[in-house]
Amino acid sequence: MRELACHAFGQLHHANAFGARADDIAAIKANGYAAWLDAQFALPVTAGHFDWLVAQGYAVDANKNTFNGVDNTLWRKLLSAPDLLRQRVVLALSEIFVISMAGIPVTWRGFAVAAYVDMLEQRAFGTYRDLLEGVSLSCGMGVYLNMRGNQKEDPKTGRVPDENYAREVMQLFSIGLVQLNDDGSPKRDANGKALETYTQSNITDLARVFTGWDFDGASATDPAFMRKPMVNNPARFSTGAKKVLTVDIPSTADGPTAMKTALDTLANHPNVGPFIGRQLIQRLVCSNPSPAYIARISAVWSNNGAGVRGDLKAVIRAILLDTEARSIPTAPGAGKLREPLQRFIQWGRTFGVTSPTGVWNIGDASNPSTRLGQSPLRSPSVFNFFRPGYVPPGSDLGLNAVTAPEFQLCNETTVAGFLNFMQTALQNGVGEVKANYTAEIALAADATALVNDIGLRLAGGTLSSATTTAIATAVASIAATTDAGKLNRVLASILLVMASPEYQIQK
Repeated sequence: MRELACHAFGQLHHANAFGARADDIAAIKANGYAAWLDAQFALPVTAGHFDWLVAQGYAVDANKNTFNGVDNTLWRKLLSAPDLLRQRVVLALSEIFVISMAGIPVTWRGFAVAAYVDMLEQRAFGTYRDLLEGVSLSCGMGVYLNMRGNQKEDPKTGRVPDENYAREVMQLFSIGLVQLNDDGSPKRDANGKALETYTQSNITDLARVFTGWDFDGASATDPAFMRKPMVNNPARFSTGAKKVLTVDIPSTADGPTAMKTALDTLANHPNVGPFIGRQLIQRLVCSNPSPAYIARISAVWSNNGAGVRGDLKAVIRAILLDTEARSIPTAPGAGKLREPLQRFIQWGRTFGVTSPTGVWNIGDASNPSTRLGQSPLRSPSVFNFFRPGYVPPGSDLGLNAVTAPEFQLCNETTVAGFLNFMQTALQNGVGEVKANYTAEIALAADATALVNDIGLRLAGGTLSSATTTAIATAVASIAATTDAGKLNRVLASILLVMASPEYQIQK
């Protein structure tokens, strides 16, 4: 029970993903894992990012072409919002259905990002079909993948509809590149070649469906339109019959009707369960899930027990309560490398960081040599910070074909940069955001007790006795006869635990 209790909000089986609070640990011990999930699912969505930006005075002309305030509000909720599970899932969804501040060159761009994350929060525990529609019609995605303003073909000028969103909604957001069995393995032809899910002609057909969409009431003085779904302009919508994969869309269908048929078709494709389900397992539990694990999640995706397909709440519950998520694995390729972003958030939540004036001024943490090498909603491309199928080359993982996406961020620069950044953050905070170590200082006189406590809360009690002893010995060498000495013991314990491979590889 100890490891599961300490994991209190991500994977519920080894180390906590964002940080285990004492009340979460107590609740799981008292009521069990399923009851804790029920309580988390029932928590309301708290004050949104868009409303926070408005309330903080960012909706002014000077911010029309900036992302001012966006990093602040993203860190605000990731580090302090009470709906822990939703925040964890929203971060996962933002790394699957990607938009990035690196590619939204439009007026009121910061509010487009804020509204997009608000949409993910509101739909995170609903159905995949509803989420896919929210993603497709959001202003942020419309700009990021060029569906906003996409026009019908014009034979006179040679103009053709933009294919960007049509390609990525299939490749990344729904069915993937190859046909899959329920366990995630590729379907193959008689010659052993993987069967493709779509062709270039399918992209071209679908691009015609995604024409005519634009902002609803764009304004140069008010960003409110950024939180509305895009609307269809019939004059720019491609006429004539269309197809989405093998499904016909008649020429009589208008833009919204054609969009509905397209999204219904994609959401009902048999690939979606294993394709998106596997990525959710990767983001929430382990990098290289077994075929049996994927198949179990695919079954829940197909039917939540009440005939509903793509029930995200049921899928998330199944992922976190699966037997493979509730046991500590021993295989060398098991578990996952914690993302730098998750390590930082876990530190913040575990040690109760606060922002005294509410500005949460951590900023962009993307610099790999001086910060985390990763920052929310700032991935370098639509392919996220790392690819779900990434296999580290020149490694034992690579030799054994073990997928380990997070290792795409791991190199000499990011390893050193993370530890240097955390050393400063532990002692001084980041901006005005600082931790509270009162409880840990009370344990500082006993180095072993201190390291055991921090190892439990950060690593779920998975540190080996040798590692714990080595850290405790180093910590004990720091004199604890003064308040400053006790604090230094705490800071050293946290940093050494977070630097250890047994912590960074979450199992």
